[in-house]
Parts: sequence; C-alpha cells; structure tokens
Amino acid sequence: MAASSFFNFFGRPTPPPPMEGATQVVQPQRVLQRVLNFTGKTIDDVVNDPVAKRQVLGYFKLHKWVERESEIGDLERQWNRT
Repeated sequence: MAASSFFNFFGRPTPPPPMEGATQVVQPQRVLQRVLNFTGKTIDDVVNDPVAKRQVLGYFKLHKWVERESEIGDLERQWNRT
C-alpha cells in the first residue's frame, strides 16, 4: 500500500472494491426532466424563451434546496439520536 493512498492527501477517499457476486442497484436522478415535466415545458421552450428558462431555473434551484435541507435534517437526526 502506498503512503499516498494510506493518508489520502490527494483527493477523495476511494471506495472499497466491490464484493464478488454483490449486486448494486443504481437509480439515476433526472432532476431536470422532473422539473420540465412539473412545469409543462420542453427543453426547446427553455432554450428559446427567457421566461421559461427563468421559471425552470427557479424550480430547479428550489428542488436542490429542498434536497439539501432534507439531507441536513437526516444527518442531524442521525448524529443527535435521542
């Protein structure tokens, strides 16, 4: 094991190698597609109309904010168990 990988000064920690025969399920998050479906806009509307672009951007930012607050709440509950 190299010293740089032991102390990991140069980047994020590397995940352990997957176990043999273990299945991982990955769900892609399609946030933009969800926001477009919610607003009833298409990607062409967003590209060509500045009002639609701002509307979709606002909902996109709102979605990110709600997700972040949800994660913060989950972490706080995990750390501060009663």
